[in-house]
Parts: sequence; structure tokens; C-alpha cells
Amino acid sequence: MVTLAIFIFVLAVLIITHELGHFSVAKKFGIRVDEFGFGFPPKVFSWKKGETTYSLNAIPVGGFVKIYGEDPDEESTNGPDSKRSLVNKPRLVQAAVLVAGVTLNLVLAWLLISLNLSLGMPISLSDIPAGAKVTESKLLVTNVLKNSPAEKAGLLAGDSLLKFSIGDDILNNPEPETVKEFVNKYGDKNVVVSCLRKVGGVATTSVLTVVPKKGVVGDAPSIGIAMEKVGIVQMSWWQSLYYGAIFTYDLTINTVLGLKYFFTSIFTEGSSALKSVSGPIGLFGMVGDASRMGVVYLINFMAIISINLAVLNLLPFPALDGGRLLFLAVEGIRNKRLNPKIANTLNLIGFGLLMLLMAVVAYSDIAKMF
Repeated sequence: MVTLAIFIFVLAVLIITHELGHFSVAKKFGIRVDEFGFGFPPKVFSWKKGETTYSLNAIPVGGFVKIYGEDPDEESTNGPDSKRSLVNKPRLVQAAVLVAGVTLNLVLAWLLISLNLSLGMPISLSDIPAGAKVTESKLLVTNVLKNSPAEKAGLLAGDSLLKFSIGDDILNNPEPETVKEFVNKYGDKNVVVSCLRKVGGVATTSVLTVVPKKGVVGDAPSIGIAMEKVGIVQMSWWQSLYYGAIFTYDLTINTVLGLKYFFTSIFTEGSSALKSVSGPIGLFGMVGDASRMGVVYLINFMAIISINLAVLNLLPFPALDGGRLLFLAVEGIRNKRLNPKIANTLNLIGFGLLMLLMAVVAYSDIAKMF
């Protein structure tokens, strides 16, 4: 129940931030906003303030702002309140409303990363800025594969790896490469792993026995974990804002490249490409892992998802903000408004395809559990 509450909170913050961008800019330019909703229908309850209805809906995996004239019809185009319709505003105003959600998601990511840097943020040693003060360098487990030897032994994401041993052969102060060599050397044997784990804010040492197996990741023996050598970096507030912007930029570029790889792999790898993405069900598990690792990790995770949400929404696909921006660009080139029926139909088809993709990804998330 705690993980579910945290998951809903994370979604609420990210979605409300995005929709608040659209909402605030639309209001700024005098555009009528009919509804601001969290989640998808059926509606649980709602209240009205001024001309806008605020609603909480039963399916907490999305949100929306119903802006008058966003999907133009005869009333919003030529009706009595048409001057307050989005479709009748200058194209630059329409574009500003559309990009506002993405912009606010990126701003949120920047502020979250900056907050973490001021609190003390775990960062991969390869990414630490020059001159930054680093403390508590450690080898961290960042992911544990389902049904892997590591999961069966009880290793968790967030554990700090201290020592590997088998008999008199002891590996102290492990590094990612030395761990791989040690595990590869002792495939199918009982390897004792010492790790530091935080439980309820208290650090305790755990000693586990794991048996490396072939076929978990490739042909070499492995235990099924991802590792990262990290250090804690803490900065002043002004340094945090500066480096927070740099990290946000780098994460955004990496997200774009990752998305490019995903769409390319669909054509080269088929359905197996879905293993690299997660939907709401997969995110639920990730939120649980991040929250167990600590507040700083959860804040980091929220920042990464906020960036992903921004990048995804900018894709030039109907029903997404990027698709609507593409329609605006086409109108600008033609100097003529698109036929509303065609635009609305394309957006409806796009929404249906997005829901289908979400269902496929959800099925893939469930399959990963078994």
C-alpha cells in the first residue's frame, strides 16, 4: 500500500505539472479552459471554480486539460465564445500553449535534480563534474533481474556491495569489472556476497550466498545485477542550479537517443524491443525500488520520468503535443487552417494507437514478472 501511495503521488506530481503548463498559459492568453482532470474517466468527483471544472478520475495513469477549441468544431470556430477559442488565437499563442506542458516538465526535472545536488546526490563517478567534492564512494546495485540468482539470493536494488568471497579467495573493494571476473571464475559455485543495506533509515550489513549461472545475461556466468560505482556529491544552492541544468540537458539528450534506438530496434528486433521500455505497471515496480533506496533516489527517478514525459510528448504524432505542433507548422507553411474534421480524426486515431501501445507495453510489463 505504501508503494501504491508513492506511485500515485509521483504520477500526480508529474501529470499535474505537465497539465498545469497548458492550463496556466491558456489562462494567460484568455483562452477558455473547461476542465482540468487528473486520471482518466470514470469520474470520481469534481468541483467547479469559475468557468473551469476540476476533476479526479478513477484511472490514475494520465491527466488532461480540456481547452476550448483544442479540437475545433463549428461552435468553437464560429460560436458566440469563439474569440476565447484556442483555434482562433494566433499560431504563436497556440504553440506556446502546446509547448508549456513539456517546458514545465523540464523545469520540474531541473529543480528536482538541483534539490538533490544540494542535499547530497549519488552520481556515477564517470559523470561527476570536475572539482566537485565526492564522499561515500561505493559500488551500488542499480537493478536486479527477475528470477535471477541475485534475486533468489535476496539482493536488492540499492544494496552497496562490500565483498565477494569463496573460500580463501576474497574480493574486497569490488569494482564492476572485478565483480564480473570473480563471478565468471566461480560459475555454478556458492559465492558469498557482503552488502550494506538501509532498512528504515538504518544501515545494516547482510551476508548472502548466490550461485552464478550461465544464460542469465549472455553466455558467461552471471548473477543478474546492474552495478554502478557512485559517489555522493553535495553542492551549494547556486552550484546545484547550474549543474542541475547541465545534468537535465544531458539526460534529455540521452532520452532522445534512447527513444531513437527504441524505434529503430522495433524494425530490427521486433517485439523484443519492448523489453527496453516500461509502462505504468513497470513504473510501479521502479518506484518501489527507488523509494526503498531512499528519498534522494526517488527524487532522481521523478526527474528522469519527467524528462521522459517531456520528450515523449514532443514526438510528432497525432494526439501528442508534438503532433499538434506539426499541424500548426503545416498550417503556417500553407498559410491556411487544416480541415478540422481531418485534424480531429487524425488525433482520434493517434489517441487510439497510443492506448493500444500502452496495452501492449502493459502486457510486456506483466510478462517480465514471470
